[in-house]
Amino acid sequence: MTGRFTASGRPAEPPHLGYGTGTEPAQRVGVAASIPPPWDPDAPPAGPTHSWTVRRTVQLACGLGAVVLGAALLGTPAPYLTESPGPVFDTIGERGDEPMISIDGAETHSTEGSLNMTTVYVNGAPTSVVYVPQVVRGWFDPTVDVLPQELVYPSGTTAEEVQQMNTAAMTSSQDLATAAALNALGVDYGQRLRVIDFTPQAADVGTTEVLEVGDEVLAAGGDPVSGVEGLREAVNDAAGQPVELTVTRDGEEFDVEVPTYQEADGDYYVGIMLQGDFDFPVEVEITLEDVGGPSAGLMFSLGIIDRLTEESMTGGEDWAGTGTVDPDGTVGPIGGIAQKVVGARDAGADHFLVPRDNCAELEGRTPRGLELHGVDDVDQARQIVEAVRDDDDAYLASLEACGS
Repeated sequence: MTGRFTASGRPAEPPHLGYGTGTEPAQRVGVAASIPPPWDPDAPPAGPTHSWTVRRTVQLACGLGAVVLGAALLGTPAPYLTESPGPVFDTIGERGDEPMISIDGAETHSTEGSLNMTTVYVNGAPTSVVYVPQVVRGWFDPTVDVLPQELVYPSGTTAEEVQQMNTAAMTSSQDLATAAALNALGVDYGQRLRVIDFTPQAADVGTTEVLEVGDEVLAAGGDPVSGVEGLREAVNDAAGQPVELTVTRDGEEFDVEVPTYQEADGDYYVGIMLQGDFDFPVEVEITLEDVGGPSAGLMFSLGIIDRLTEESMTGGEDWAGTGTVDPDGTVGPIGGIAQKVVGARDAGADHFLVPRDNCAELEGRTPRGLELHGVDDVDQARQIVEAVRDDDDAYLASLEACGS
């Protein structure tokens, strides 16, 4: 409130009560005829003037309070995260003077076009601070998503823990991408999936009573697993019930019933952190700094395949995409898909590979001029890229639509 007053800035005069000189008939004023008392200079101000002064004081106080409250809100941290479009990185391009993907132990080939991995800027606790005005702007910006902090990070998560998890996830995604690429090319390698740590929730539900660090996970729900995506699917299928895991410990193989629990995102977890140990016949090095998370796996896989294949995969087309991968090539969903397609289009990409489970999120949020292709695995993603290169319209028309 700004405290608006009369045009003159002064209080209005006391209302005229209708009495004149005292000689007029009483009927003119509608009250008993009387003569007003003499004016007393020491008397307190008339009632109406005092009332106006109080009203003005209240208005000023309310206006000042509103200004102070508004200023406080501008500097108040909000319990939300914002996701906005981030930069893209070409997996078959160069970082500085070096190729982003370097391969030793096998013949490599030149490439053309682009196979961009995409990123999302995530702002908010525990790694940074988001203020109320940023949240409000995000609600009105179609390229930004605003999420409750608790939906993304469990209560008590620190910035250091987020950094460690993102770094570990990126390192793991590079190994998984190499495994998926070699699998697609028919190249053999060795692998193991080991338990390396537990989440705090795992101890609460009893997971640490049946599993130990160093256990090797062979199967979940009776089906062999080669990566995190296969295990995640089995845990969610259990829908809150214990999931049967086949593990080896000290050379002995056995089955255990592992408790599961549900997080705020609606998914179920067993609370174990896994590491894939691989024995590859080639050495793959991926140069990328200050980017974390597992979602670049699909595009890393395609980049490795393109570098190891004589014919260019893209034929000069500009592609982007996202998705986690398992060693068997399964592509898993990721977060921030709406922001990633915007970032890709802004960077000049014409085609985008979307994890099939993310397609529904892009209904009504597809940037104009960007073709979306839903994929289930690395082999299908490769076929789609090569079909665009070869103008194979019949194959492309047979695919299930993704987004709109």
